Amino acid sequence: MRDLLPPAVAVAVAGPSDWTGELLPAERACLSDRAVQSRRRDFTAGRVCARRAMAALGVPPVAVPSAADRSPVWPGGVVGAITHTAGYCAAVAARADEIRSVGIDAEGHRELNAGVRRLVCLPEEEDRCARLPAGTSWPAVVFSVKETVYKVWHPLVGTWLDFHDALVELDPEAGTFTARIAPARRDTAPVPDPPALVTGRFSVDEALVRTAAVLRPR
Repeated sequence: MRDLLPPAVAVAVAGPSDWTGELLPAERACLSDRAVQSRRRDFTAGRVCARRAMAALGVPPVAVPSAADRSPVWPGGVVGAITHTAGYCAAVAARADEIRSVGIDAEGHRELNAGVRRLVCLPEEEDRCARLPAGTSWPAVVFSVKETVYKVWHPLVGTWLDFHDALVELDPEAGTFTARIAPARRDTAPVPDPPALVTGRFSVDEALVRTAAVLRPR
């Protein structure tokens, strides 16, 4: 993730020991007794990485519990995001006076079936993906971008975004994306001046799609 974000954002990627690291009491309380092992490992690695990212900002170790919708609750003055997929976890953090919001996502690099593509992509996005260079699952990149855009949007606005609420354009040569939020979602947002445009970067290799975006303070 470091290659996709500006220096103001601290990045921590999970190492082998982070998946079984220590949780703080407020974090342990967010895990149900019925949580499966994979959920526990993902949650643990995310929180360990979150504290390491905050430490890089000079923030002392504090809990990052979950809200009712399972989104991470960052301490005052800090914005951040967490992502995990099979075998990969990362967290990022930044000071709120430098970065208004940050989003990251990682997904396995794989082809999406037709039903998932229709769920994720608008018709014009599917058309654009079909015209992009072969060898990359571009719908998977669009999926990851929309996950990142949601993580940028939700902390600021407090509402959900559906996949079809953002129109994504990819620039494969530059490794950048632009996502335009549907006017209907902006017009009904419960806050003034919700984000209309989110731009960011992406990277694809044989195993992973990674995406990231920041909004600067107004």
